[in-house]
Amino acid sequence: MATELATIVFRSVFIENLALNFLLGVCTYIAVSQRVETAFGLGVAVTLVQTLTVPINNVIYRQLLSPGALDWLGLEALDLTFLRFIAFIGVIAAFVQVLELVLERHFPRLEQALGTYLPLLTVNCAILGASLFMVQRDYGFTESVAFGFGSGAGWALAIVLFASIRERLKESEVPDGLQGLGIAFIVTGLLALGFVGLRGIEF
Repeated sequence: MATELATIVFRSVFIENLALNFLLGVCTYIAVSQRVETAFGLGVAVTLVQTLTVPINNVIYRQLLSPGALDWLGLEALDLTFLRFIAFIGVIAAFVQVLELVLERHFPRLEQALGTYLPLLTVNCAILGASLFMVQRDYGFTESVAFGFGSGAGWALAIVLFASIRERLKESEVPDGLQGLGIAFIVTGLLALGFVGLRGIEF
């Protein structure tokens, strides 16, 4: 079991990275990667939200929404899977709101630096995507905890690496036609190739 969980974490951090493999959350990934400090703060926030919301959404899906989940009420034919988007986003929104209040009280500088991108974590496709992948792959509760942490940590690693490279690029001579988003997408592509190269590693 421990090996399976380690494999899930490893694959979700490196091989199936939400930002670099599935290109989820790229709008935030590009916008908040100007400075390593800000990118790190957002990465920690995403990891925290993922680690908490994916297993909670797992419980909600399995106990309330999946086919046959309401057998104990005599509603075995009721299938509420169509409500998973609303339910998952509701859980994510609640945790993002709590996180925003905590940062505002204890880390006001980070909260100010993240600006509008912190409340926008509610609709960040990387965060919702992790819960949807959890359903698609039929993960149990423990597996969903590992996947939530791994997917969040993978996204955080990607944005911190990207931010550190962008900080160095400010001191480099980038051709006029590639400045801004051009060089940003090239760097993202190179990072993605590096992560994909780990696909052959097996536990």
